[in-house]
Parts: sequence; C-alpha cells; structure tokens
Amino acid sequence: MTVRSNIRAMAGYVPGEQLNDPDIIKLNTNENPYPPSPRVFEAIHAALTSNSLRKYPQPLGDTFRRAAGRVLNVSPDSILIGNGSDDILTILTRAFVPEDGLMASATPSYILYRSLAEIQGARFEAHRFTDSWALAESWPRGADLTFLPNPNSPSGTVVDPETIVRLAQTLAPTPLVLDEAYSDFTTWSGLELLASTPNLIITRTLSKSYSLAGIRFGFAIAAPELVRELVKVKDSYNCDVLSLAAATAAIEDQDYFREVRAKIIATRTRMTQELAAQGFDVTPSHSNFVWCRRSDRSVKPIYEELKRRKILVRYMSYPTGPLGAPEGAYDGLRVSVGTDSEIDNLLRELKAIL
Repeated sequence: MTVRSNIRAMAGYVPGEQLNDPDIIKLNTNENPYPPSPRVFEAIHAALTSNSLRKYPQPLGDTFRRAAGRVLNVSPDSILIGNGSDDILTILTRAFVPEDGLMASATPSYILYRSLAEIQGARFEAHRFTDSWALAESWPRGADLTFLPNPNSPSGTVVDPETIVRLAQTLAPTPLVLDEAYSDFTTWSGLELLASTPNLIITRTLSKSYSLAGIRFGFAIAAPELVRELVKVKDSYNCDVLSLAAATAAIEDQDYFREVRAKIIATRTRMTQELAAQGFDVTPSHSNFVWCRRSDRSVKPIYEELKRRKILVRYMSYPTGPLGAPEGAYDGLRVSVGTDSEIDNLLRELKAIL
C-alpha cells in the first residue's frame, strides 16, 4: 500500500510508558495522583444506567460548555470540545496549516507539535528558550500556526503575560496557541488576555488538574466566530457520552478541584527542596511535575535504575537545550508530583542510588 512519504519519514510521537504492573509507582506522565471528584463517578453511573448510551452524544457538548463557561467566566460559544487537548491541537493544525505550510514552537518543549507538523506535511521551526526559560527577544513572523505551552513541559516554567501579548501582536493575524495543559497549577491564565488579543487561542485539558486522563477530554477557548469555523474541522461526535458527563461533573466541583490542587502544590514544593538537597538542579515549577538535571553525572542511568526498582519517571532528551546551555543533547528527568507516600518512596530510592 502507498503511504504518504512524510508519514514514512517521521518517527512519530512516543507517549510515556504505561506498564501493566500494579506495583509500579507511576511518576512519568503527569497524571493526577488523586481520584476524580466523587461527582464524576455519580455522573458516569447515571449515564450508564440511563438511556443515553444508545444515542449519539451532544455534538458540541453544550451542557459542558455552559458549565465551563460559568466556571471560567467566558461565553459557552467560545468553547470547542475535544478528545483530550491533543485532539484540539490536531484540529487547529488541520484548520490553519496548509501542506508545506509552517508551524513554530519554543524548544525544549512538547514534542507532539513537531509530529503534528510532520503529519500535516508542513515545515517546523523550533525557537530556543533563553537560559532563564524566557522567550528570545526576536521571534520571526511567517508561521501559519505557533504553539506556546504555558506552563512549559518539561521545564514547568511560565512566560509572563506582557511577553505573550507582544508575541501575539508580532504574529498577528496568524494565531498564537497558548497550550495551558498545566495552567491550573500556576497563578495566572491567558484567559485574561483573550478579549484584547484576537489571534490568541487557549487550549486546556482535564487530564491533569481534574484527574481525568483516562477519560480523554480537552477544550479550546477562542473567539466565538473562530470556534464556529473550527467546528467544521472536528469529528462530528469527538467526545462520547461518558466523557461529556465526567467532564461536566468535574469542572462543576470547584471545591474538590481546589482541595486537590493545594495538595499537589504543597507536595511539589517539598519535592523541589528535597531533590535539590540530593544534588539535582531543579527548575522551579508551576506545573504538576518538576524538571531535574545533574551536572555531575548522566541522569539516564538514574532513570533506568528507578525503573528497575519499580518507579517510573520520564527521561527526556532534546537535540539542543535553552540558549546558553552547552551545545549538544539536553536531557533530564521530568518527575510527576505523586502522593506524599509515593514521593517518600522516590526520595528514599534516589538516596540509595546516588
């Protein structure tokens, strides 16, 4: 069979390991260590025991959009639902980027952006962060679509609002996508910039702060007139009955959300301090993970030994690091925030390894 040449040439995105072992401490894919809101289980049970499974779901997820609109103080018409935020990123790529078009992102960052460009048959430009994880002063124009994760992965760092507005103005009229998968773990959001920045699009996920990685639900927030165009690109029913029920129940339970968020931030603070005490260079994080490197040894053997001891963290390697980093491969360990007992086990095993 004939497969497009650009598909044959690409390596493809590789997700974090998912091992079928109940004894594994899993700190490699930034899942929430706590269960979803009890309301989520009630909503799923109601969907399972009602007449809804034999029917198609709401195409636009209107019930979720109304709930999210109330919580986020935005118009429901400005919300586009997706099968995880990766589905939203794919919709945006298909909508804005022509074949042989240009996509851009900062780097080191989320490696899926490059894969989306390769699938689309587009070119990709990666612009290096500075050594303080800020954006370089000059960012070239010309990309059909630009992604900026904020907070960034793997660093957990954020770009300030003023810089984001300047970048959006530089890129206008082409869109700047602010990928806010981890924004619930920091102190501000690009939502406050939407009204004054017409080419800004925000993407969110319920996988991290709402404990719904297994459900696969994300959404975008943009001008209603743009959302109406993006609806033409998405699959007719890209979110099923169960995911819509779970997502709506989760986002409505803001008390539970704030309780879990506070636990994760407290554990993140302790992780940062104790990993630094063990000799790691830990980048201050605004996410539900921390980025760790070492100057005295390679971190890959540490990852491998932790895995042997049934603790999974994410070893990540990039062709280049931020500006100012030594030339060549830039790597480190991205460690998800777990429960306090999981982090205790991690720190104990690291001490033994080191």
